[in-house]
Amino acid sequence: MRPLAVLIDYQDWQQIEKILEAHQSQQKQEFNLNEYAGVIQLTQDPLEYQQQIRDE
Repeated sequence: MRPLAVLIDYQDWQQIEKILEAHQSQQKQEFNLNEYAGVIQLTQDPLEYQQQIRDE
């Protein structure tokens, strides 16, 4: 479990960075919070619950 150093050509490094950036932007676009809207049915107001827990 020791650190390892690897020499990479600068042009190769730039290509790797482009690939990683494209992959990360693709993942961000696919994630949609609207799919989860209304999934959890709460029995108590979230702010009231938070205040109750903090007072304990």
